[in-house]
This record gives sequence, C-alpha cells and structure tokens, in this order.
Amino acid sequence: MVSERGTEGTPTRRRGAVLENAITDAAWEVLVELGYHGFTYEAIAARAGTSKPVLYRRWPQREGLLIATLARHWRPLDLPDTGSLRHDALTFLRTVNAERHRAVILMRVQLADYFRETGTDFSDLRGRLRPGDRTPPFATLVRRAVERGELTDVPRPERVVNLPFDLVRHDMLMTMGAVPDEKIVEIVDTVWLPLLGLSPHGTHAGR
Repeated sequence: MVSERGTEGTPTRRRGAVLENAITDAAWEVLVELGYHGFTYEAIAARAGTSKPVLYRRWPQREGLLIATLARHWRPLDLPDTGSLRHDALTFLRTVNAERHRAVILMRVQLADYFRETGTDFSDLRGRLRPGDRTPPFATLVRRAVERGELTDVPRPERVVNLPFDLVRHDMLMTMGAVPDEKIVEIVDTVWLPLLGLSPHGTHAGR
C-alpha cells in the first residue's frame, strides 16, 4: 500500500527519499522488536504500509536493506576539539556512552544471526557504516594532539589508538548498559594516556 490520502482525501504517493525514509524507519522498528531473524521483507513492508516489490526494487538483497537501515540510524558523532587530548577523549567517550550504548547493545544482540550468517563481526559492520574516507575518531584525536605538539610524532599501533572506544564498548556489552563515568575516566587516565606516553595532566609520563 504505497498510496496515502492527503488532507482533502486525494490519494498521494510517497516517492524518493520520503518513501525510502519511511521504509528504513519501519525496518529499524522491526529490527529492534524482532531482531535479524524477523527482519523480513514481509514484516517491513507491512510496517511501512507498502509492498514487497517496492522494497525489492530498491534493495534486491536483504543485507542491502539492513545496511541502509543501520546507516540511517547510525550517524557519525561530532568530534570535540578542546585543545587537550584528555578532554577530547573524555568528551567523545561520554557522548558515545550517552547516545550510542543502546544502539551498540542492540546491534550486538539483535544482529547475532546476521554475524553468524555472514561470518562477520561488529567491527566489520561498523566499517561498512562509516564513510570510506572517514578516519576513525581516535586516530583524528591523536593526529590533532601531534599537530599541537602534545604528542610526539611516532608510529602507533591502531589497537592502541582505538583502545578507549574498544574498552568502553566492551564494558557496555558486558553490563548491557551505559558505562559509569568513573570507568570512562579510568580508561583514559590509567590505561590509554600512559600507553601514549602522557600523564592525565597532559605532560609526558616520567617528567
């Protein structure tokens, strides 16, 4: 059922972005309620008030519809630029914690069948949702710190650079909830900054 009634009873037809947004919004609701197992063309078409052929014309494969749905509801977060690597990291992690913990848990739990079916994992999916030219957030924060002279310009393993996000995500999934703020501070101050050679006060460790 693609046609709808206008305010004066005249049939209207959703097209383009309006229709696609209605479909991906409905698909998100189905995913949240039923998981990937229930993420079917039939369920999504019924929820969106349209027909399966409309969905198939836009997304011939279910995975394509899933990625479009997640991309609409997983927008990049703004990166802070406070002039301090510590403050940037804490601000960004607190934003992730407040705005993303439900989505992270949902994607891990509700997409378990998807990961098994495709042989992929959460990191693979996150890479597909992030634009190809987008640098990982903590790589950008570290680069800015180098440009400010806060960090020395030396090669750093990707795992070390991205460690704060990985640890916060791990805690989210272990507790199935948001991470206490003192844990976020602990991750940054006692784990990450020392690995980068900085103290919590922004000075080089050991000075």
